[in-house]
Amino acid sequence: MISTSRKCSVLIATIVAVVMLFSCEGNFKEVQKSTFAEFTPSGEADSINIKYTDSGRIKSILISPKMKDFATVEFPFTEFPNGVSVTLYDDHGKKTFVSAKYGVTFKNTNLIDLKGNVKITNETGQIFETEQLYFDQKNEWFYTEKRYKFTDPKGVSYGEGVDFSKDFKIINSQGVSGEVEKTN
Repeated sequence: MISTSRKCSVLIATIVAVVMLFSCEGNFKEVQKSTFAEFTPSGEADSINIKYTDSGRIKSILISPKMKDFATVEFPFTEFPNGVSVTLYDDHGKKTFVSAKYGVTFKNTNLIDLKGNVKITNETGQIFETEQLYFDQKNEWFYTEKRYKFTDPKGVSYGEGVDFSKDFKIINSQGVSGEVEKTN
């Protein structure tokens, strides 16, 4: 037989355990809310068309169906979850076109991460395609470690890992294969 005082102790212990469980669950929900609130965008925009200028000249045009700005988090970033299209202009007005299914730009590093059917084209007919590509805005330099396809009027090449200038004038490739017409 269990004594009355023992039953009472077990009952009190059970009540304390249940109260602590519900208390912890309430705290857990509060922690979840605070974590979720931290990554809530501080700003959102639909159907954006932004023109970046320098000294009165258009340097680039960014178009996206959705933009989310996370400016209040520890490492601020801007996200383009539904795709992004950018037109870059060089000093002579020549255009380079960049598109991807997803993009994110990190404000403290000036890096842009593009993912999903990333495609770069220019007015001379060159086309670069990959699944992920980074763009260093400060140095105007693209790079990836992913597989890529580069199409030029002279031929097609494939590789894995490359970095290049935004105008394709300087290209550093790794593991390249394909056929390119030689010029004399």
